[in-house]
Amino acid sequence: MKNTAILGKSVSEILTLTNDGLTKENNTGMFVTIWLGILEISTGILTCGNAGNEYPAIMRKGGSFEIFKDKHGFVLGGMEGVKYKEYTIQMNPGDRIFLYTDGVPEATNNVEDMYGIKRMIGALNKEQEAPLEELLKNVRTDIGSFVRDAEQFDDLTMMCLEYRG
Repeated sequence: MKNTAILGKSVSEILTLTNDGLTKENNTGMFVTIWLGILEISTGILTCGNAGNEYPAIMRKGGSFEIFKDKHGFVLGGMEGVKYKEYTIQMNPGDRIFLYTDGVPEATNNVEDMYGIKRMIGALNKEQEAPLEELLKNVRTDIGSFVRDAEQFDDLTMMCLEYRG
């Protein structure tokens, strides 16, 4: 994926070529989900593609985080010959985008309730103007308070980006 991106390929080409590489001789049936974005820093245009990953959450400056229901493509490595599409998001100074793996909303407590998207958005909006590192810590702390000592079976991967212009 990195090598394809370095060659200057588009988001859709990167996902399509990566899928082609992963499906060759994939006898184990393994797959990966990914959300890929390339930000043009000078314009704020974020060109994105989603291969089976969770919806991103976007906060426009002065607003609050909301789920952005993008168009999902199929997971990478799951089937040969898939062609992936891309879309653009115009980021303006002060806008933020939060990305996460399914382990975040699927974090489960001792009675097998899931943390969920609604709780995640609530945690993000509790202090949405906080520095990014603190924002991520706030979500992680909220997940920890929810799951308590329940054993987790998935990763909790999160990333937040703020476009400053």
